[in-house]
Amino acid sequence: MEKIRLLITGLGGIAQVVHLPILNKIDNVEIAGICDIDRSKTKTIAAKYNVKHAYYNIDEMLDNVEADCMIVTTPTSQHKEQALKGFKKGLNILVEKPLARNYNEAFETVSAAKKAKKLLMVGMNNRFLPEIMMQESFVSTGELGEIFYIKTGYLKKKSTSEKWSVNKTESGGGVFMDLGIVVLDIALWMMKFPKIKSVSAVNYNHTFKDVEDSSFVFLRFFNGATISIETSWSLHRSNDMFYCNVYGKEGSSSINPLRIYKNMHDTLVNVTPVKIEKPANVFKRSYEYELNNFINSVRTGKPSLSEGAESLDRMKIIDAIYESAKTGKEIELK
Repeated sequence: MEKIRLLITGLGGIAQVVHLPILNKIDNVEIAGICDIDRSKTKTIAAKYNVKHAYYNIDEMLDNVEADCMIVTTPTSQHKEQALKGFKKGLNILVEKPLARNYNEAFETVSAAKKAKKLLMVGMNNRFLPEIMMQESFVSTGELGEIFYIKTGYLKKKSTSEKWSVNKTESGGGVFMDLGIVVLDIALWMMKFPKIKSVSAVNYNHTFKDVEDSSFVFLRFFNGATISIETSWSLHRSNDMFYCNVYGKEGSSSINPLRIYKNMHDTLVNVTPVKIEKPANVFKRSYEYELNNFINSVRTGKPSLSEGAESLDRMKIIDAIYESAKTGKEIELK
């Protein structure tokens, strides 16, 4: 089997901790080239992973290295530009979340992928968590009936110390762009992407002046369903919390730990599977599944589990969240 030749642009924490170590162990993948403006870091990583082609400029890498696909892990402000350059070179592309800073940038990126007839995947690794995948399987098979309400949240310390992440011009936003987009994606995925009606949001800037550090959101859909989301980097808690509670007409489910209940003959029955995969590092395992899904899609041409086109509705909602928080009004979407 021929190896998939892969490029990586952006060698920050996520690339070093996750992408490079995992990709280096996949037999049918060759890390053909890497790129970062930090010359010292690029040289060190190239030596560590025996990468022959190391560049400090993405144009030089794209002009000089033959490849099949590229992973973009640069600051969000660079995602659109770098993805578009990759599509012009005929590459399939995985962009780490968020795809873009706003809907317009996301639309340009998705349109470029469609024009180039290439795969665009967005790195939503939490979809690949074993408990989330089990939860979604019960939802998608109709075991819980019609889903009408999801309450979800992600409360934890800031996940990166890189300065660009709290610069709105570079990141597009604060905690919601970091954590909120994760649980929003999961909730929309569970509900099978219903048509959004309105958005209400409150953001707080207790820690950072330029971006929000806490965000509380309520979504209404035309089918009557609702979603409630809470995210924060700064709530005074003793531990992190990541949860997704799904309520259907015939049952409910939750994660951390996984619990699934069904209404059977007017009796609530616990139908949680007894044997659930419990990898030692669920964070790393989710990325292993995600990257293998991307490589498999590149090889076979089959859709990935997190197609770029899905991000358009997600980014439209995020734009409305920031508008609602700024104006103090509920925003209706057309």
